[in-house]
Amino acid sequence: MMLARAIHFDESDRNVFHSSARTGEWCISGGFEFSNWSEADLTGKARQAFTNGWLGLETFGRVTFVAVTQVEPAEFDAAKQALAEHFVQMYGAPSVEAAAQVAEDELRHMVDLCDDQEPNTLLTVVRELTASGVKESFRIIEPRDAGLDQFAIHGSVDDDPHHH
Repeated sequence: MMLARAIHFDESDRNVFHSSARTGEWCISGGFEFSNWSEADLTGKARQAFTNGWLGLETFGRVTFVAVTQVEPAEFDAAKQALAEHFVQMYGAPSVEAAAQVAEDELRHMVDLCDDQEPNTLLTVVRELTASGVKESFRIIEPRDAGLDQFAIHGSVDDDPHHH
């Protein structure tokens, strides 16, 4: 069974997210955090987390890139437990037991995304707010295509001197 771990190529996640995930922690998309958001919420670092952030399951920080890795059953269970506890603490779920199924569903969704990929495949997420809610799409970067030069894309078009 495959899941994905946070990976960093530079320090930029520390600058673009309120709290960044730790390298190596298991991640899920974590789109549920944004289910009630509106355009008004999408400012600054919150916008960056919404647009491109995966959710780490230890720090509950965000990360731009995750790498597909095999997950052992015990690690999967620990991630499920951590997420269930997060649902209790942050979202008022009645108990860890009650939240465990939702946590498992979130993790299974991520497993489904990762299971067909080669180890070390990189994934990015893009979210947009639509009339019907949050739309998530995923980009798969094959291990052999993952040249570090393409990760230096943190500027916006406004930074381009030829773009007026």
